[in-house]
Amino acid sequence: QVKLVESGGGLVQAGGSLRLSCVASGGMFSSYTMGWFRQAPGKEREFVAVNRWSTNSTYYADSVKGRFTISSDNAKNTVYLQMNNLKPEDTAVYYCATSRGYGSSWSREYDYWGQGTQVTVSS
Repeated sequence: QVKLVESGGGLVQAGGSLRLSCVASGGMFSSYTMGWFRQAPGKEREFVAVNRWSTNSTYYADSVKGRFTISSDNAKNTVYLQMNNLKPEDTAVYYCATSRGYGSSWSREYDYWGQGTQVTVSS
């Protein structure tokens, strides 16, 4: 059974930093793309970043460019999201997800999802 577990969320002040981790287990992920999404209460799930392992490239939402960095450690089946200069509008539950696709910003493309980790940024 495929399992994705996020960690690293918490409460920080605006301007602070957090590093999220997502550990994958229970499957073979060498051919998968892994991305990050977030969802605030009452809002649609929003694309954040993706690490396109097949092409060794990354792609970010405009709202986080220059502040967030996605990276991976294939040996540990882990993907990270380094979040710097956090803003109150970054407050959301953050999810990691895997896809057999190229790694678009459409959540519909992704097959497996973690349980999410809460990130709260105070003003």
